[in-house]
Amino acid sequence: MIKDEIKVGDTAPDFSLPDYTGTLYTAASCLGSWYILYFYPKDNTTGCTAEALAFSEVYEELAGLGIRVIGISPDTMASHQKFIEKHDLKITLLSDVNHEIIEEYGAWKLKKMYGREYMGVERSTFLIDKDGIIREIWRKVRVKGHVQAVTGRYHELAG
Repeated sequence: MIKDEIKVGDTAPDFSLPDYTGTLYTAASCLGSWYILYFYPKDNTTGCTAEALAFSEVYEELAGLGIRVIGISPDTMASHQKFIEKHDLKITLLSDVNHEIIEEYGAWKLKKMYGREYMGVERSTFLIDKDGIIREIWRKVRVKGHVQAVTGRYHELAG
């Protein structure tokens, strides 16, 4: 059975994933404040590093508004630790090594590179409100200007 793709207005699917310290994060633990949940392919690659750095640059501003930024990839906890330390990232990164949550959010897609097809993470971002409702979705994200688009949309929606 093929499940419906997540849409704006849907309740965000639950998740329970570890950060690099082994601390579990859940959707329920995010209730009560807005959060940005983004999915990315791989630690320490050019685009993924640029995206993580861009979110880290606005971390203080977002934290001041009570907004959490959570990145999810299929990388291991150890990989996330190295990525965070190497680039002094401020955001939370969670490991979904079996890509179960990535699939739940519809970000596990057939990709093509150099004539080869494979399954992988489609860069995607979800803006989720304090009640756990998805307020905006970005698919096939291009990193340049993306963080500004996400924060701008938050300001439009939250006033």
